[in-house]
Amino acid sequence: MNNQSKVIIFIDDQLEPIAHIHTPTVFDLDTHKLTDGPHVLKIVSKDPSGKEGIRKIPFTVRNGPAIVVEGIKENDMVDGILPIMVNAYGKGDQQSFLISGSETPQSIPSWVWVIIICFIGWAMYYLLRYLPHP
Repeated sequence: MNNQSKVIIFIDDQLEPIAHIHTPTVFDLDTHKLTDGPHVLKIVSKDPSGKEGIRKIPFTVRNGPAIVVEGIKENDMVDGILPIMVNAYGKGDQQSFLISGSETPQSIPSWVWVIIICFIGWAMYYLLRYLPHP
C-alpha cells in the first residue's frame, strides 16, 4: 500500500485533469496554454485512507501585452469629446526585457500642480518678505 497522498489538478471547470501526481512534488503550471483572464486552479487530494480534500485557487493570467488606458476609467460617466491615450506593450520573454514601449507616458495629476503652485507662492512670499529693500 502506498502511503503517499495523491493530487489531481484541474484548471477551471475542465473534466480532464492536467496532472495526476503524488505528494510532495513541484508542479510547473504553463500559463502560455491558457487564455488571458481569470482562471481557477482546482486541486483534489486523496490520502492513503481514501479521504478527499479540495482546494480552489483563483488567479488571473496576463501573458499578452499589457494595455494601459488614460483618459477614461471603468464605469466613468462621460460627456463630450474625450482625449484617450492607449498604450500596449509586451514584456518579451523570460530571457530579455523589452524596453521600447514598456513605459506609458502619463499626464501630471492636478494635485501635483497644486503643490507646485503653493510652493512657488510660498517662495515668492519669502523672497518679498525677507529680502532687503533699497
